[in-house]
This record gives sequence, structure tokens and C-alpha cells, in this order.
Amino acid sequence: MTEVNSPPRLGGWTRFVTARPRLSLLVALVLTALAVVAGSGVADRLGSGGWEDPNAQSTYATKALEREFPASQPNLLLLVDSGDASVDDPAVTAEAARLTARLASERGITGVGSYWQTKSPSLRAKDGHEALIVAHLTGDEKATNDTLDRIAPTLRGTHGPVHVKVGGIVAVRHEMQTIIKEDLARAEMIALPLTLLLLVMVFGSAIAALLPLGIGIVAILGTNAVLRGLTEFTDVSVFAMNLTTALGLGLAIDYALFIVRRFREELATGADPLTAIATTLRTAGRTVLFSALTVAVSLAAMLVFPMYFLRSFAYAGIAVVLLAAAAALILLPAALLLLGHRVNSLDLRRLFRRGRPAKVSGEEGTGWARTASLVMRRAPFFALATTAVLVLLGLPFLGVRFGTADDRQLPSGAESHVVQQHIRDGFPGNPGGGLEVLAEGRATQAQYSAYKSRIAQLPEVTRVDGPLVKGDSAYFTVLPKGEAVDAAAQRLVGDLRATDAPFTTKVTGTAAVLVDSKHAIATRLPWAAALIAVVTLLLVFLLTGSVLIPIQAVLLNALSLTAMFGAVVWVFQDGHLSGLLGFTSTGSIETTLPVLMFCVAFGLSMDYGVFLLSRIKEEYDRTGDHNEAVRHGLQRTGGLITAAAVILAVVMVAIGTSRVTNTKMLGLGIALAVLMDAMIVRSLLVPAVMRLTGRATWWAPGPLRRFHERFGVSEGGENPPRGAGLYRSATPPQGATSHDVPADRNDDGSPNESGGVRAIR
Repeated sequence: MTEVNSPPRLGGWTRFVTARPRLSLLVALVLTALAVVAGSGVADRLGSGGWEDPNAQSTYATKALEREFPASQPNLLLLVDSGDASVDDPAVTAEAARLTARLASERGITGVGSYWQTKSPSLRAKDGHEALIVAHLTGDEKATNDTLDRIAPTLRGTHGPVHVKVGGIVAVRHEMQTIIKEDLARAEMIALPLTLLLLVMVFGSAIAALLPLGIGIVAILGTNAVLRGLTEFTDVSVFAMNLTTALGLGLAIDYALFIVRRFREELATGADPLTAIATTLRTAGRTVLFSALTVAVSLAAMLVFPMYFLRSFAYAGIAVVLLAAAAALILLPAALLLLGHRVNSLDLRRLFRRGRPAKVSGEEGTGWARTASLVMRRAPFFALATTAVLVLLGLPFLGVRFGTADDRQLPSGAESHVVQQHIRDGFPGNPGGGLEVLAEGRATQAQYSAYKSRIAQLPEVTRVDGPLVKGDSAYFTVLPKGEAVDAAAQRLVGDLRATDAPFTTKVTGTAAVLVDSKHAIATRLPWAAALIAVVTLLLVFLLTGSVLIPIQAVLLNALSLTAMFGAVVWVFQDGHLSGLLGFTSTGSIETTLPVLMFCVAFGLSMDYGVFLLSRIKEEYDRTGDHNEAVRHGLQRTGGLITAAAVILAVVMVAIGTSRVTNTKMLGLGIALAVLMDAMIVRSLLVPAVMRLTGRATWWAPGPLRRFHERFGVSEGGENPPRGAGLYRSATPPQGATSHDVPADRNDDGSPNESGGVRAIR
């Protein structure tokens, strides 16, 4: 048996992290400094694409056309505005010819053409005052960005009788990268001081408040170094940096809040710092480890998908989660051991208490205890009402329409957005909406003509241009009747691919990319969902020993995300609040965004779920009283989870101030999800459901129970049998076994004079 006043029982991990605390912190400082150097310039090496499936037919066709027919894939557009004059005015024509020749002479550029060379109606605005010069920049994303940086300053602006604006895919992506970097820096400037202020309000102590912030900064800087290293081997999206900042701060603060709070609780019971650290790591430390694993698994599911946009978030997310957990479990205990009772120093809340004593540990969370009692007394009402509200909020997602990301992700004043909008509004046909059919294999002119006639007869086709032949390859341009990516255009992709031809054909274009991306996600989504579900079920079972709790956790977590998905459609697809939030609605949601948001938000919800369930399990092991365990668990973690959710929401809202729509959607959507999870699901739905399931919540069949007894863990650290071990009353509660002894009694039944809490083994 173990008395409170006996020397602490140090586990191997506790000995490791407390053996040389000053050395540990010094090594961490050196490694962080190296990470700053290693991660410098990472944003310049990140890409802004990655939404397409690299193995899709459309991707192959696009690359082949870029190689064989670069003029068919212009990624740079110069919008030439002739003012009051016509674009056919001799002075305008002469200046346009000079600009075209100048562009063609630049290295890294092929496929230069213009309205003045081809007289193509699609390159001339309907009002006759604007026309286009088109070109293709060669190389990968970094090479095209470098070329654009070199030539754009000399091209944009006024040239004699014309004014030039720069647009095209390359310009859109380049401008998106620049804006994201600027917005991320601003978000950090917003989030860091607000986070520190909230932490001071939660802890009171300025010293305690600085610890979570330090852990977050270490995680962010370390992840930037990891991403910089990954760019040497694979493509990484610039959007992943937003997740690095959000999760780095959010999860590090979650973990540090949990550990620091438990450490202070142990100090408040009279434990010395080393004993407090040992207990904290054996309890809260294990919970943090399990939480990190569940979040990492949710993010790792994005590795199932081939798009590097999604895979990048997995790289960044896994790195930042593991680094945050490592810092919380290695550096934080070392710092706490050195600080000891000084962790409570600089209690700024004394300024507002006006001489009233601070609450002792046992008095904290009484409001949450009352909430839990109320919810469990009216469990059927709260379970049905919260479920109905969440389902209602998610209904708009039933009308979701998927699309592709384009220039409208950028603010309305961005130059490349302005160019593309002018083309959409003022040029004939459907610019950017055409489909290209790549034909490979030797064929005669008669065979090409016969194939062209067949596709021209398809119901959704407006016009077919081509073929343009080069060796054994050729391509046709097919203009659909409707919008670039509407349902009709997507059906046309299937019709084109099904049309017989005497040669091999592959279809690309905006609608084809969308069709292939949707197919790639649909075929892999069940595997990603299964991975998340199976591993989450296993981890929660190992933590609780229950069959029902893991199922509840997965289902309630998924339910907590309904409000986020409903809001995404209602706001960003349908355009409500677009004026207030400052974005342009495209009438669709980019295909990969719901997958990304699900993985991130589900992981964060499990983060909070593990915190609550671990404390409930600890109390149930201690008392065997199911209802009291639920009440106690919410009392001890309700305020902590809410504080962590509010802090993470502040960080995500700061990310959501971005001028790029996808980033805005990601930040604001996940902020809503974590708040709904903490304030509705964890506070109301979970205790209501657990009250309805009662003691059956903890049931497991014999083989699984024995498996858990051998391999499972508990926050209490000793993995006692359910209902066994530590009691505060002389009479064991229902479900206790005959060998359980109350904590205030010795083994022979005599009073325990020390009053210490004993672990019965």
C-alpha cells in the first residue's frame, strides 16, 4: 500500500524527464534555435496547388498537352485594356505586337499568342476595348513563380495607349501564396497576445500561463523545420502552414493546460513537486499521450488520398501533434519541477478578487457539477434536444455542391482575380470552361474528322475546335453549353471518355479535373473513415475498458461536426454573410475541404473527449459509482475543456481572418466545431447519454475485459478493476469486490489514523 506521505514511486518516464531538468531545457532551447534556422524560408518552398489527383487521366492529359502543345495550356494571361480606343486601333495593335514579341523573347516561356495574331473572337472582349495575350510558363511551380517575379513588374502597368494587368493560373497561385504568408503573420500577431490573456484568466498565474504558450511555440517552430525538410522530397501545400500555427498553439495549450492543472491540484493536496510530477505524468500524462495518438490518427487518414493538398495537412498535423505532445511530456515536467510552487506566482486574478481568498481545489467546478446533475436528472430531454439541434444545424450540407478552387479564392481587389473576372464577364463563350481531348496514336485526317463529328453531336457540346496535330498526337477543344463545372459539363466528361475513337483519348479541363478528384476522394473515403474509426475505437477501449464508450465517442464526435458542415454550405456555398466576411461565393465547395475539415475537427473533438472520459474513468475506478463518476469528471474537466476550446477557437478565428476563402472557411468552420463540441456535446450530450446507458456503459465481454486488464491503461495509473480500489466512505459502493477496503480504514478494519488515500492492490 502507498501512503500520501511516503516517498514518491517514480516510473521510468518520470525519472527520465526529471533527472536533469536544466539540461533538458537547455537542449530544447538549442534544438528550437536550430529549428528556427532549418525552417527559415519554408513558405517560399511551398506550393499553392495540389487539389488534383496526380494519377488521374486529366492530370496525364494536362502534362502531355503542356509538353506537346504548350499553346493549348496557357497559364499566363495579359489583359490589355485599350481605354476608349478599339483594340483594333493601329496604335493599340502596334503596342500589342511589341508586348507579344517582348514576352516571347523571355526565357522560360513558350506558346505565346494573342488576339492580334490569331484574331480569335474568344481573345477579344465583347465591347472591343480589351483583348488577351496568352503564354505558357514552363517548369514546376517554383520555376514558374521565379519567371513571373522576373517579368511581371515590366509587363503590368501603362504602355503607351494600353494598360496591362497580369493574370492566369500562375499569377493566381503566386498571389495566393503571398497573401497567405501575409495573413498568417497577421493571424499570429492577433492570436498570441489574445491567447496569453486567456491563459492568464484561466490560470491566474502569469508564470503558469506562459508555459503552454512556450510549448506551442516550440511545436510550431519544430514543425516548420519538418516541412522544410519534406519539401526536398515531395510537394507541400502552403495552406498547411495555417494548420501548423492553429494546431501548434491549440494542442500544445490543451496538453499544457491539462498537465499544469493536474500538477497544481497535486500541489494543493500537500504533495511535494516531485511527487506531484510523478502523479501528473501517471495520470494526465497518459491522457495526453492517448489524446495525441487519436488526433494524429485522424490527421494521418489524409495520407490515404493522392492529392498533395490533403497529404500536406497530414504531414504538418502529425508533426505538430507529436511535437506538442513530446514538449508537454518532456519539457513541461522539467520546467514544473524547477518552478515547484512558484508555478502559482504572479497571480493576476488577485487584482479582481478584492481580498477574497482563492478557491481551493475541492471547490472548483461546482457550477459544472450542478450542470452535470441537472443534465442527468433530465437525461432523455437533453439527449433528444441536443441531437435534434445538431442535426438541424447540419441539414444545409445535404445541398452541398462540389467544385474546384479558382481565382475567386482571392480578395476581389487582387489583380489576378480582377483579370479572370473581366474574362468571365466580358469575353464571349466560356473562357476556362473548355475541355481538351488528347488523341494519341497515328491517325488519318479522315479518322480525326469522323471523331470530331461524333463528339460534336453530343447533347452538351456547343462547339468543337481542332484538331491540332503534332506527330502521332493531336488535341481537340470542346466547349460545353453550360458553366465550366456544372452537372452538364461533368456529364460531358463521361460522354467524351465513352465516345469510340480509332486512337487513345484522354480528357482534361476544369470539369474533368473535378470529376477525377471526386472519384479519387469517393473511392478512398471509406478507407480513411475506417482507419479513423477502428484506431479510435481501439484507443478509447484501451483507455476505458468499455465496449460502449468507444462507440459512443465515435458517434457523438461525428454528430458534433454537423453544425460545422451545415455552416460551411450555408455561408460559403450559398453566400450568406459573404459581405460581412469579405469573400466571393462560387456556389460550390472545393472538393477536398470537407475531408480536411472532418479529419481536423474529428481529431480535436476526440482530444476533448479523451480528457473527459479519462477523468470519468479514474473516478469510476475509485468509487464504482457511475453517476458520481460522470458528475465528477465533468466537474473536473468541464471548465478546462471549455477554456481550451475557447483558446483554440480564438486561434482558428485569427486564421479565419485570412483573405483567401479556403483558409477563411477552414479557420471559422473548425472554430465553430470545437465550440459546439465543448459547449454542447461534452457539456450536455455526453453526460445525458452516459446517464441513459448507466452501469452498462462499462460492460465488456470476458475476453475483451481480460485483454484490457493486460494491455489497457487508466488515468489512475494502476489500472484497477472497475469499482475497485479507492473509496471515501466506509461502505463500498455497489459493484465493489470483497477485497476492496475503504481509504479511511486499514486492512483489519481499524481506522486509518493518517487519513491518507491508499491504493489497494
